[in-house]
Amino acid sequence: MKQELINRTPNKILIVDDVADNLRLLSKTLTQQGYQVRCAKSGAIALMGAYKDLPDLILLDINMPEMNGYEVCQKFKAAPKTADIPIIFLSAQDDMTDKVKAFEIGGVDFISKPFRIQEVLLRVKNQLHLQAAKAEIRHLNQELEKRVKHRTLELETANKQLAIINSQLQEKILERQNIEKKLLHDTLHDGLTGLPNRTLFMKRVQIALDKSKCDFDYKFAVLFIDLDRFKVINDSLGHLVGDHLLIACAQRLQKCLGDQDIVARIGGDEFTVLLENISDLHDTLAVADKIVAKFKLPFKLGSHMVTTTASMGIVLGSTEYQQSSELLRDADTAMYRAKEGGKARHEIFNEQMHIQAIKRLELENDFRQALKLNQFTLFYQPIVRLITGQVDGFEALVRWHHPTKGLISPNDFIPLAEETGLIIPLGEWILNTAFHQLSIWRHKFPNYPNINISVNITVNQLKHPDFLATIDRILACNQVPASSIKLEITETMLMQDSEQIMNILSQIKTRGIQLCIDDFGKGFSSLSYLPRFPIDILKIDRSFVSFMDCDDNNFEVVRTIISLAHTLGIKVVSEGIEKITQLEQLQSLGSEFGQGFLFSRPLNPNSAELMISANTVQLELENFHPRSSNCRETSNKTDQIKYKKII
Repeated sequence: MKQELINRTPNKILIVDDVADNLRLLSKTLTQQGYQVRCAKSGAIALMGAYKDLPDLILLDINMPEMNGYEVCQKFKAAPKTADIPIIFLSAQDDMTDKVKAFEIGGVDFISKPFRIQEVLLRVKNQLHLQAAKAEIRHLNQELEKRVKHRTLELETANKQLAIINSQLQEKILERQNIEKKLLHDTLHDGLTGLPNRTLFMKRVQIALDKSKCDFDYKFAVLFIDLDRFKVINDSLGHLVGDHLLIACAQRLQKCLGDQDIVARIGGDEFTVLLENISDLHDTLAVADKIVAKFKLPFKLGSHMVTTTASMGIVLGSTEYQQSSELLRDADTAMYRAKEGGKARHEIFNEQMHIQAIKRLELENDFRQALKLNQFTLFYQPIVRLITGQVDGFEALVRWHHPTKGLISPNDFIPLAEETGLIIPLGEWILNTAFHQLSIWRHKFPNYPNINISVNITVNQLKHPDFLATIDRILACNQVPASSIKLEITETMLMQDSEQIMNILSQIKTRGIQLCIDDFGKGFSSLSYLPRFPIDILKIDRSFVSFMDCDDNNFEVVRTIISLAHTLGIKVVSEGIEKITQLEQLQSLGSEFGQGFLFSRPLNPNSAELMISANTVQLELENFHPRSSNCRETSNKTDQIKYKKII
């Protein structure tokens, strides 16, 4: 049905009212407007008439005998044939309840009596226009469905044709893929021995190198092998025998290796080996010794018995390398050293590197044992309120008591722990031990409920998926409030500015844990990132504090950092305080807290308890030794004693 046809066809209107005057008036008025009008004096007559000849619109009086307008409307709406006919209610009742009920049962409009003709005409016209629009939409939808069906049929036909074409193409593609696979294999493999060539080997070494940077338990090594006296054999017996010797050497090398290891021919009489998933250097040396021994045995090549040995360079995979070519270069250098040392032997690249590698492996093995045997302990360095001299809290510092090497510095084993991933179990042990010690102190010294403890956190811990759950579990297990915990992170972690870091720090803050930036200024500080992160405390690096009393530039840096921190609502801890003059300067600059040998060195738990019970700090002036004759003089003895009494 087109719009023009809809507009030319007179609309049918059914008027239902038990008052004859209303019927005459409405019928006359609507007929004059070009509508086809039928009248009904009761609901029953209206229902019968509507079923026989469907009207486009119904004007329905509410107050009628026998069956009121509401009941008539409900019957119209209940019948599928008449359910969509719009009904405008007519009523002398202008109560809001009547109007609401009229709309609830399906009425589209409501005209109050006595009605105004113009209002009736406008409302009728609006409803009929709305119905015409709906009819047009239905018509368009039907046309669209026809087009869709037609288009679907065309597509189905096209798809059948495409399926035939696709089948033919698949056969050609498969044939082409087989050719490409062969070409690719030939591109990445040695044509004589069938071994991987230099290109493929370098790719595999790069993959191993990248994997070692992500998986710290993964270790690998590269061997560079050169045949001794090959040129003599090749020149004397001919290239054909030389080729057979290379093929035999390739087969012998493969028998010396595991299934996951790779041997390649990279040119001439040079072979390389990639050993993967080795446990330590001994695994590599065992394979190297086996190869050297096997190559000392003669090769039977037809009627010829040929003897050639192998010189070998070894390089252990290290995260210090960036490119696979660097590993091959160093292995090649070590191979030449092996030749210089007498041939038929192996040499590890750079003797010093060899020693360091062994030491590192030993330290790593010892470190793993230390975790199992609980060889670690925590010391606690007090953090002091600079105005009162009272102990505010402690920073937990881990120490390793090696059974034979004595006390090992954290500078030696923390980087190792981070590199190997062992920082996760070590970090959990530190958190649990520190929180447990804090719990003991809180019960032992109930008069100091605000005592807190600071723990250093690495980026590997922070990004570990179980870090937050571990924090929650340890807090609950030791029953210490989150507000008494401070987690110290480095500024380099913040400068990564990753969404993951921001999300974790925000979740830490929601738990009530305080966040500190440790060693601020030690790296390439960017002050712009400070407002973006939920930092509570900023710890000025000792490199600034140590010389602030004898270097005006350092003093100004410290002053600027403190001023900036206070502007951002961040408190300041000054690290490395060793002299009275530094203490006095920091007090004048408004640094809330301080930490350093002037107050105390890191203490064992018993010594820390003595300091808590005294609730004061005795300055360790006798430990002070001036770093430079250019520094300002410290306060005189009288001033020192006076300050000590204040503390």
